[in-house]
This record gives sequence, structure tokens and C-alpha cells, in this order.
Amino acid sequence: MNKAVAVLQLLSAALLGVVVLAIVINLVLISTRPETISVVNTMIGEGVLIVCLLAMARILLRKGLNSIRPIEKNGSDSA
Repeated sequence: MNKAVAVLQLLSAALLGVVVLAIVINLVLISTRPETISVVNTMIGEGVLIVCLLAMARILLRKGLNSIRPIEKNGSDSA
């Protein structure tokens, strides 16, 4: 069960990465428009959204990888 949750976390992190990539592409396309207050508001909002989604993806990636990797003991007798 823990492996399934870890795999779902890794898949969710990858999906969030794809969403961030789509938002970045949208941000580049919006930046070519003439500057109005709505364009500036959209750019600021998408910038905040990118940062938040990247943070969530990083958290999910680290939790998923830590769940999948075997726990190493801190012993001096390992070769």
C-alpha cells in the first residue's frame, strides 16, 4: 500500500510539472499582448501559481522518493 501511495505521489509530481510547463507557455503567449491592467494581473497571478505548483511538486517528489527508497541504517558494520 505504501508503494502505491509513493507511485501516486510521483505521478502527481510529474503531472504538476506538466501543468507548470503549460502555464509558462501561456505566460509567454500573454506577454506578447499590449499591456493592460488585466494582462499584468494575469502575469502576476500566473507567476504566483507557478511558484506554488513547483513547491507542491517538489514536496510530492521528495515524499514519493523517500517512500520508495529502502531505509538505510546508520551503522558502521555495512560494507
